[in-house]
Amino acid sequence: MRLITEADVAAVLDPDSAVAALRAAFAQHGRGQAQVLARHRATATQGGAALAISAMGAILDADGELPAVLGTKAYSARNGKYHFLVSLFSAETGEAIATLEANEFTRLRTAAASAVAADLLALPEARTLAVFGAGIQARAHVEALTRVRRFERVLVCARSGGEAFAGEIEAQIGFPAQVVDAATAAAEADVIATATRSAVPLFDGALVKQGAFIAAVGSSTKVARELDDALLARAALVVVEWRTAAELEAGDIVQAVPGVIVPERLVELGELIVSPRPREAQDIVVYKSVGIGLEDVALARLVAHRLGAC
Repeated sequence: MRLITEADVAAVLDPDSAVAALRAAFAQHGRGQAQVLARHRATATQGGAALAISAMGAILDADGELPAVLGTKAYSARNGKYHFLVSLFSAETGEAIATLEANEFTRLRTAAASAVAADLLALPEARTLAVFGAGIQARAHVEALTRVRRFERVLVCARSGGEAFAGEIEAQIGFPAQVVDAATAAAEADVIATATRSAVPLFDGALVKQGAFIAAVGSSTKVARELDDALLARAALVVVEWRTAAELEAGDIVQAVPGVIVPERLVELGELIVSPRPREAQDIVVYKSVGIGLEDVALARLVAHRLGAC
């Protein structure tokens, strides 16, 4: 059994590979070939510190050179700071393959999953990207989403650090990035990524233009939401990673007034990859992510394979 460090992960995992691996994993899920273990949490307060331990996982079928695996992700939280590990097991023998430090690919996997959804569901002619937030996931989403669409400008809306973030974006991607207010970002963007810790909706969903694609990734608890009912009611599709997790953990969905999201409009990403639905140019599409073990196990397997562990 091998210990794979953050440095090992960074040496072999890149955004394009992460997107490809997650697209394949979600396709397996859509075909019923992958199983997901729901997240479980325990919390406590000790010495004035807020503590939590969480775990989730998945079972993946073989995919080309990649073997069938079972995996779990476990992570600690102390006062809002996280540390992640993934353990992989062989589906053929049941033996442990590797344990991976997983902070780096946790950063990559959320944005890579959004990129899978955007590549499938955002309009090909999308040119303006709006990002709510200026933290790790906001940065990762700019990097991932600009790989699947030819944006010409980025709008940044953040409570703090927006100007510095916009400057970094311009230097990195080579086209304009500017700080704007929430209403401007919501109204002008073709693609919106929300990556905040807000507990309440970030903007009025009535402002969002027809044809927009929205990736909401900031909340994974039922008590917090980034999108309002106005936007959810307008969406032709509300796409989730896994219904079970979304219905338990997605505050945007859990807190919606009954009837706002018609059941036939709530669909899993894997289902759409396997059986795409027609998307009209005026349709608004929401992708709501809470993060599931399928994503972590898929990237852990890819990393372990590239390092010769499986």
